[in-house]
Amino acid sequence: MTPKIFESSDTARSSRPLKHVKTVDFDEPLDLELEGSLPLITVAYETYGTLNTARDNAVLICHALSGDSHAAAHDADDDPGWWDIVVGPGKVIDTDSYFVICPNVLGGCRGTTGPNSVNPETGHRYGDNFPTITTVDIVETQRRLIDHLGISRLLAVVGGSMGGQQVLTWATRYPDRVAGAVAIATSARLTTQALAFDIVGRNAIRRDPNFEEGDYVDKGNVPAVGLALARMLGHITYLSPEAMREKFESNRLQPRELDTEFEKKFSVGSYLAYQGGKFVERFDANSYIKLSMAMDLFNLGNSGKELFEKLSRATCRWLIISFTSDWLFPPEQSQELTNTLLGLGKSISYCNVVSSCGHDAFLLQDDLPIYGEFIRAFLDNMQNGIPKCVEEDDFYVHAPSSIFGAIHRPRLDNEQIVKLVHPAASVLDLGCGRGSLLVKLLANGNKKLTGLELNEEDVLYCLERGLNVVQADLNSGLHPFSDGQFDYIVLSHTLQAVRDVEHLIREMLRVGRKSIVSFPNFAYHKLRRMLNEEGRSPRSTELLRYEWYNSPNIRFFSIEDFKVFCNERNIKIHECITLDTEEGCIVTEDPNLKADMAIFVISR
Repeated sequence: MTPKIFESSDTARSSRPLKHVKTVDFDEPLDLELEGSLPLITVAYETYGTLNTARDNAVLICHALSGDSHAAAHDADDDPGWWDIVVGPGKVIDTDSYFVICPNVLGGCRGTTGPNSVNPETGHRYGDNFPTITTVDIVETQRRLIDHLGISRLLAVVGGSMGGQQVLTWATRYPDRVAGAVAIATSARLTTQALAFDIVGRNAIRRDPNFEEGDYVDKGNVPAVGLALARMLGHITYLSPEAMREKFESNRLQPRELDTEFEKKFSVGSYLAYQGGKFVERFDANSYIKLSMAMDLFNLGNSGKELFEKLSRATCRWLIISFTSDWLFPPEQSQELTNTLLGLGKSISYCNVVSSCGHDAFLLQDDLPIYGEFIRAFLDNMQNGIPKCVEEDDFYVHAPSSIFGAIHRPRLDNEQIVKLVHPAASVLDLGCGRGSLLVKLLANGNKKLTGLELNEEDVLYCLERGLNVVQADLNSGLHPFSDGQFDYIVLSHTLQAVRDVEHLIREMLRVGRKSIVSFPNFAYHKLRRMLNEEGRSPRSTELLRYEWYNSPNIRFFSIEDFKVFCNERNIKIHECITLDTEEGCIVTEDPNLKADMAIFVISR
């Protein structure tokens, strides 16, 4: 049994022969993106589940640098796979519902053509002479496999890290072949820091005396030291500082016993030595060089303009997931992809999952209840369409974490907002919570709907309801969106919690042809009386349920205050609807005193 300190995403991996692997040979030469061609290629792959009659339930899984075709065990007698926690009957990627395909990548060392393959033109192994390949070449071999399996369009392509780069390539290079794209912990290109680690790793392999200029297999050698050092470097980048502290700080000077020539004075040293040694047992050094180079060469855009142009080709629905502690593929890179897709008006959901596990998070059990459920919900929506709950009359307010707390009665303002929005209009809902307004708009016939929400659980809830929602902080503005991109921008029950009101309102008026703002009226007579007669901070049984010390509300303004705000800035007020939500009615007489909520429709 592996000691707990040695456990990692590699723990269950082995070099034993794969029991369920299949191979297919393609005789047509593969012209490579950068140099030369391969006269023929073999692709090793494994499948799970059953392809349905319509042939529309296929999910392609793209593995990362050190992965292979064995994503999961096929039965109780099979070895564990690298993504057993995600793939299988009843699991996140449910093989009872989907036909799952996982090929070993071009350049790999588990059956697909790579450096250890024999070059038919010379009769010798390619070795280090295996040509430089790119992610485009990897995806082209996968495309041939999908054609061979008789699948015209994939329900989804799913992958993390280098696998995420393949997802991005599929979506932009073969847009008509992909319905959904799930890109996890990836980026449009690596950071220079990430490149640096790979460069050192490749140098460690090449400088190993046993590398033999790449011909080590035929000479009976293995550049074990260089490959182990490369893997040690990799493991450092996969872990976060938090994970390092949790794993090694309490026993820093208590290394585990290990037969190794590498330094093991510190506990983290014995861990790295163990991971390096295990990796040498199952992976090939030439493959590591070629695949890490392919990952490093991946570049979807040197500039925002180039990224915009390439992502504009995609027609699929997107799910992008990042992890807060990932510094190898930092969250801002996923946010760059998300912002570009938002600016293009694509169907996109995104969440930056709170995690202490670093880049390895998507391979570990720790945060599976969050990232796994995002994937499950996305695939379910792709296969089954919008869930039935979208059709329900759902006006109930956000969870208790919302700015008003849980209100167990119909949202009167939502009813009024829906009446203001034409069924054909596009809508961006800011601070959408659990999607109650978006659900109603969808039932009203509105199709182009996007929500922004900060709370991780609410973003997941929205995705489970079939909505496109992106995790975002409204205080950062709406810079991903272009001028006039939406017919309506809605800001409901949130204005009083915004730090920079003027900036957000300007952004709303820029991005939306019209904006709808609803907010509680702090001049409501019951709130006035509480302050005047009781000398207490105002609280309402309905809308303002927080105490003064835990309220997220930082703005206390009235209907008249907002009118003055608009008039001073030449903002046109098209309509003002004032409500008494406790009585469930519209207020027409002296609303600044008698209404506890207002809805304004404004524009430039």
